Amino acid sequence: MRRAILMLLPFLLALALAVPAGAVNPDEILKDSALEARARDISKGLRCVVCQNQSIDDSDAQLARDLRMLVRERLVAGDSDQAVIDYVVSRYGDYVLLRPPVRATTAVLWLGPILFALIGLLGIVLYFRRQSSAGPAAGSGKDAGK
Repeated sequence: MRRAILMLLPFLLALALAVPAGAVNPDEILKDSALEARARDISKGLRCVVCQNQSIDDSDAQLARDLRMLVRERLVAGDSDQAVIDYVVSRYGDYVLLRPPVRATTAVLWLGPILFALIGLLGIVLYFRRQSSAGPAAGSGKDAGK
């Protein structure tokens, strides 16, 4: 048994140290390193609408790959970073941004978590106030006979 563990140890160590590869495929990478750096920066700020919690730079979804290619095509065509972002937002809405702007239409995204935290905190405070005001039950247990 011990020998089997020792034989598996190098394999397990290699597995633990393996670094996951990025989602960007080699055929997507631009030859111009400056444009590629801009494409990666833009991609890190755009949400994968399939995965929802990942940027398109990190996602393996086909739609994320298509969006990464779109970003690169627009940059090669001469669009500015903001023009590329505006184009993607015009097609998918503010939801595609990992950090949506603060507007009346996105206020719930920004204020919702704060409101839920305040409601939860209020609930905790009220719970503990009720517990402390109720106190121990009168005349119960060993103290009743004294």
